[in-house]
Amino acid sequence: MNKFKQFLASNKQSLILIFILFIIGIFISFYSFKLTNSLGREGISALVDLIPSDATSLPSDLTPQPTLDLNPILLPTAVPWDGNERVTILLLGLDYRDWEAEEPAYRSDTMILVSLDPVTMEVGILSIPRDLWVNIPGFGPAKINTAYYNGDIYKLPGGGPGLAMKTVEEFFGLPIDYYVQVDFATFVKFIDLIYGVKMDIPFPITVDPIGPKPPVNIPAGTHVLEGELALAYARARHTEGGDFARAERQQQVIIGIRDRLVLPEIFSMLIVNAPQIYSELSSGVSTNLSLDDAIKLAYLAIKVELENIKMGIIDESSVLFGDSPDELAILIPLTDKIRALRDELFPSGGAVAPQLEGTLVENMQTEAANMIIYNGTSDFDIEVRTSEYFNTLGSQTISSNATVENQYQGLIIDHTGNPYTIEWLISLAGLENARILVEYDPDAAYDLELYLGAVWLNSNPIP
Repeated sequence: MNKFKQFLASNKQSLILIFILFIIGIFISFYSFKLTNSLGREGISALVDLIPSDATSLPSDLTPQPTLDLNPILLPTAVPWDGNERVTILLLGLDYRDWEAEEPAYRSDTMILVSLDPVTMEVGILSIPRDLWVNIPGFGPAKINTAYYNGDIYKLPGGGPGLAMKTVEEFFGLPIDYYVQVDFATFVKFIDLIYGVKMDIPFPITVDPIGPKPPVNIPAGTHVLEGELALAYARARHTEGGDFARAERQQQVIIGIRDRLVLPEIFSMLIVNAPQIYSELSSGVSTNLSLDDAIKLAYLAIKVELENIKMGIIDESSVLFGDSPDELAILIPLTDKIRALRDELFPSGGAVAPQLEGTLVENMQTEAANMIIYNGTSDFDIEVRTSEYFNTLGSQTISSNATVENQYQGLIIDHTGNPYTIEWLISLAGLENARILVEYDPDAAYDLELYLGAVWLNSNPIP
């Protein structure tokens, strides 16, 4: 048995964890670095300066922990990945609020799809929002983050990760080979093991560490954040910019992790201390990656050139904002746009939905959604005139109704899934703030219900 095999045999479980974390750090940091630069938001450009210019020695801000060995080691060359097929991994993070509420099962809070082509050495990475409204196999339309919960609570084969993988597979038409799930506590411990993350914080911020702990004020400037503060900084919601600013902070933290992981001394330290690290972190990491595959993928990942990393995010340009039947905020996928993004990142995929090539009006006509229109305005017959006008544009408006109560103004109810028609309705007269409610019912008398309100009354294009 050669030295490399001896090393693997004696540290098998420990190395699975180390290489999983290494893969996550490499993949996600590349994605975040490119995406953050593309956003161009104020203060984010400073992140470029955080990339170490010298990776041959430990930064001065690192204080070695006495219980960990920092002596570098040289590992023999790993056996290369021997497959030619694309390898796809679903990265999962669970919802802390479910844990805090002692729920019997958890929803996923983070979904990132990572796919590597070992032939072209290209990587595609896609961030999937938790509120995306999709079909959960066996459960019907729901938020994508509930797939993990349903898989766990009903003890389905593969549990939460199994149903999450199946849901993403069916929606995107991509076979998923592996999943990796890391919880918050493990994240905190791992940040501490790599001696924190170095952050250039552009503005003062108050963060709330998890648990019964007082808020912490972090002034603007360069700081090395320990695990708890790094997590609190990434999770902070109640700041200017809301979820968009929160996403930027998360990307900062991920870049900070990447900066630590690319240091030879840090990575060597993780390997040398693999048994201790496994003991401390293994309970917070779940995966179906084998040891051999984890090692091969890690060595393959570090060979991918930065320019061969393609990334994307399903954002407001690819969805409509709506409400579920139980009045939860949801994101209704614009399937043609998501499919185009999917094909750019992961060539040779299927599913999602057939991509329509026509204009918005042509695609609306292709959907052929029948519609009933209700009047919630002071104009006694505007629903009739609107119905007639829609029909001249090729809409399948087959009925109109008299006045309804004002609280229904500006409401669109979709029963059968008609994103093109909804987008067309919104574009007609500035109905961007219309409330969209998804109540899936294939047996409904109408595909869509439209409730006219003051916005339509004052700015409709009816001749």
